[in-house]
Amino acid sequence: MKAMILAAGRGERMRPLTDRTPKPLLKAGGRALIEYHVEALAAAGFRELVINHAHLGGQIVEYLGDGSRYGVSILYSPEPAGALETGGGIRHALPLLGDEPFLVVNADIWTDYPYGRLRFEPPGLAHLVLVDNPPHHRRGDFALHEGLVTAGNGPCFTFSGIGVYRPALFAGQPDGAFPLAPLLRVAMQRGEVSGEHYDGRWVDVGTPGRLAGLDRMLTH
Repeated sequence: MKAMILAAGRGERMRPLTDRTPKPLLKAGGRALIEYHVEALAAAGFRELVINHAHLGGQIVEYLGDGSRYGVSILYSPEPAGALETGGGIRHALPLLGDEPFLVVNADIWTDYPYGRLRFEPPGLAHLVLVDNPPHHRRGDFALHEGLVTAGNGPCFTFSGIGVYRPALFAGQPDGAFPLAPLLRVAMQRGEVSGEHYDGRWVDVGTPGRLAGLDRMLTH
């Protein structure tokens, strides 16, 4: 199974830190955020990675190279300066991802989730990892009932930014910018999105304050 790391976001909430450095290369615990994912994916047995990039993306390519020093092979999916949003970015990278289900993880999270759990084909079009709602997102995103993810109907959890998708989820979508969530909600209505709740460590590194907090956690 291949894995994709989403690394094309502009990181507006991280400014001025992201004015000269792409968000995935910001450091916590002395290492770049994206590096934690590359190493965790390699440890879980993933050998073929795809990484999209836009804002200052050349720095990401230069930093990670072909992935050989991590024991993986990395292919890159460059996007226009404005990026293609999550759904569009994945759709654009499908030629590199192939015809089989693939794992996707957001570069701007930190987690100790064991990615090896996701080396399987989802029963439907997608399988999402949900986590407890952080203080900045108390309402959550999706509900989970008997292994199926829904857009409501009960207490909601937060989507972790980790999921497994079948290429068919993106069928009929034109190449261009579009969000992922609407595609998932349509699939949820058909009962085609499974999920799990993870109660381990997970941080949405979306602001300088949360980046600083993660750095303190990793260095103490």
